Amino acid sequence: MLPKLGSIVAMSFLGLSGANVLAHHSFSTEYDGTKTFSVKGTVSKVEWTNPHVRFYVDVADASGKVMTWNMELASPSALARNGWTSRTLKVGDQVAVEGYAAKVAPDRGNARSVVTSDGRSLFGGAADDNAPAK
Repeated sequence: MLPKLGSIVAMSFLGLSGANVLAHHSFSTEYDGTKTFSVKGTVSKVEWTNPHVRFYVDVADASGKVMTWNMELASPSALARNGWTSRTLKVGDQVAVEGYAAKVAPDRGNARSVVTSDGRSLFGGAADDNAPAK
């Protein structure tokens, strides 16, 4: 009986861990590789979490109306390989962001390049994220 119970527990664990892998989206599911954007604004929030780091940028349009963009980056480990740390972007930082627009949400993007106010240019993607090459 005990070996059978152990097998059931192991299979349940493997099934649950597999669900997380399947839940992860591909670039082309969420973003349009032919539709780019370029915005400048103020970082209002940073989420250094898996599976993707996110940061939010308040961007004012020509009339002064502010829209908050939700930016997706690569994973924390991929960003660390590209020179990022959890303190690279801070609330209040001025940034210029270029990337690929979301297919559905007008205020969401996959950030490929982030230029900070001190002139540092950082790559925001991962080599294996299936985004179009620049």
